[in-house]
Amino acid sequence: MIFRFRHAAAGACASVALAASAALAAPQHGIAMYGEPALPPDFVSLPYANPEAPKGGRIVFGETGGFDTLNPFTLSGTAPWQLRFLAYESLLGRSWDEPFTLYGLLAESVETAPDRSWVEFTLRPEARFSDGTPVTVEDVLWSYEILGTEGHPRYRALWEAIETAEATGPRTVRFTFSRDNPELALLAGLRPILKKAQFEGRDFAAARLSEPPIGTAPYVVGDFEPGRFLELERDPDYWGADLPFRAGTHNFDTIRYEYFGDATALFEAFKAGTLTAHREFNLDAWETRYDFPAVRRGEIEKSVIPHGRPSGMTGFVMNTRRDLFADWRVREALIAAFNFEAINDTLTGGRQPRITSYFSNSVLGMRAGPAEGRVRDLLAPFADDLLPGTLEGYALPESDGTTRNRVGLRRAMRLLREAGWRVEDGRLVDAEGTPFAFELLIRQGAQEHQSIADIYARALERLGIAMTINTVDDAQYTERTTAFDFDMTPYRVGLSLSPGTEQRLYWSAEAAETPGSRNWMGMRSEAAEAMIDAMLNAQSREEFIAATRALDRVLTAGRYVIPFYQWTASYIAHADELHYPESLPVYGDWAGFLPDVWWYEETGE
Repeated sequence: MIFRFRHAAAGACASVALAASAALAAPQHGIAMYGEPALPPDFVSLPYANPEAPKGGRIVFGETGGFDTLNPFTLSGTAPWQLRFLAYESLLGRSWDEPFTLYGLLAESVETAPDRSWVEFTLRPEARFSDGTPVTVEDVLWSYEILGTEGHPRYRALWEAIETAEATGPRTVRFTFSRDNPELALLAGLRPILKKAQFEGRDFAAARLSEPPIGTAPYVVGDFEPGRFLELERDPDYWGADLPFRAGTHNFDTIRYEYFGDATALFEAFKAGTLTAHREFNLDAWETRYDFPAVRRGEIEKSVIPHGRPSGMTGFVMNTRRDLFADWRVREALIAAFNFEAINDTLTGGRQPRITSYFSNSVLGMRAGPAEGRVRDLLAPFADDLLPGTLEGYALPESDGTTRNRVGLRRAMRLLREAGWRVEDGRLVDAEGTPFAFELLIRQGAQEHQSIADIYARALERLGIAMTINTVDDAQYTERTTAFDFDMTPYRVGLSLSPGTEQRLYWSAEAAETPGSRNWMGMRSEAAEAMIDAMLNAQSREEFIAATRALDRVLTAGRYVIPFYQWTASYIAHADELHYPESLPVYGDWAGFLPDVWWYEETGE
C-alpha cells in the first residue's frame, strides 16, 4: 500500500552535523531532536512517574464553557480538548523531562535515514483499539492522510512535507519527506492514530461523533452530556498497561470534567467539594481565597509546582488584518495605554511578573539590549524591514504604577498623532473623521479577562478611543476566532523548549490565511519565517538557540499582543487524597503531568 501526494517546496539543506549526531543506524527504542535519548532501551519508567503508584479512585476537574462534539480533530464544533491526549495515542510518546525526545508507544521501534530524509516505525503486535481490534498499518496510513487533508489545520504541515507514505511490511510503515528538516522524523511519530472503520461512510471534516470515540489510549469515554459533563473511564483491557512508558501513569479509574457557565460558579463548586482539583491562575487569589473550611480542615492541599519552560504569550491580541491595527505605532500606543503595573496590582496584588517576550523564562528568550553575535547576523539581511527595536533592543513600556498612567497615555497619544490620528470633540479620529473604535471579543465566563478589559476600556476612553466589550458564548467565540473574525481578543499560545515546525502554523504568512491556525494576529514577516528555517536547520544547539532568540525579537518587536503576567510555577489546589511524584519534569505541570502521573490514595488519620 503506497500513498503518494504532491511535493512540498524543499527547504534549506538540513545540517549534516545535526543529522550525524542523531542518525539511527538501526531500529531504536526512541529518538531525540538533538543527541541521544536520555533513557536507555531497558528503562523501567519515565523519570517523573511513580511506578509504585496505586490504581483506583477518581479526580474531578472543572471547565468553563461547553462542548458539542467528541471529535477533537476537525474545525467543526467544540470538543473537549482532553480527548486528544487521554483517548488517543500516537506511534511515539513524549518524555516531558527532555526538551524533545520520543519513545516507542504504539510503535515498538523507530528507524531513520542518516540524514533523516525518511523515518520508519514498527507497530507493536499487541497494540489494540479500545474495541479490542488490532491497530494496523492501514489505520496508521489512513490516519495520516485523513488528518492531513480533512483534519484540523494543525495537521497539514506534516502531510504537505511527506513525499510518500507506504507499508514496508506487515507491521512497518515508512514516511519519506520532501523537505530537508530533521524535526519531521519526530513529528511523524506524534500524529494520533484513529480507527479507520469508525469513520467510514462519514464526512470526516463534519463528523461530530455522537457515539464515544474508539481510540487506543488508557481511557475511554464512559458517560457524557454535551455542555454539562464528560466522564472518562480507565480501560481495564488497555493494551499498553505493562509498557515501561506507561508505568506509574494513568492511575485514576475515573477522570471527570464538570462544565460551568463562569469561573465563579466553578470555584464555588470546588469549595463545595464537587471538584477535587483546581488550577489557580491568580496569585492574589491563591493567597487570599483559599481560607475556606475544607482548606482549614486539611482536606484541601495547596501545591506549587515549578517549571523551566518558556512563558509563551498571553494577552490581548490585535488583528492586523484590520486596517485599524496595521500600523505598528498604533499597536505600540495601545500597549503603552495598557497600565500593566496598576492592573497587576489590582488583580494579583502585584505578585506576578509580566511576560516580557514569547520565550521569556527560558534560555530561548531574547536578551536585553541590542542584538549581538549570531542573532544579529541572522537578522541583518532583513534590517530594512524590521520594526524599530528588533535590532536595537525592545522592552515593554512601564507605568509609574498609578491608576492615571500619565506617562503611558502621553506616549500613546504621541504615537497616535504620528500615525495620523487626532482628537476632535473628545473623540480620536483619523484624517477623514472616522472615530477610533473597535470591539474586544471575550468568551463567556472569562471573568479575569472581563476585569482586565473593564480597566483597560477606561484608560482608552481618556485617549478618545471607544472599545466595546462583547461577551459571547463558547460556540460563537470558537467560530469567530477560528475565522479570525475579531478586532481584539484574549490570546494564549504555549511554547516548548524545542520549538520547531509548528512555528509555521503560528507565525507564517500561510497560517495568516488558514482558518484555525494560531496566527490570530495575522502577521506576515519574511524575517520570522527565515528565523524558523534557521531553527529547523541549525547545525548545533548554539545555532538553534540563536535562531530562536532572533525569532523572539521579531515577534516581540512586532507589538502584536498586549502581554499579561506569566506563571513560573503551577498553583494547584487539590483534595488531600490526590498525590503526585516527588521528581518533577523540566516542563513542570504541563501536558501529561496532571492527571497522567497523579494518583488517588487515602492517607488516613
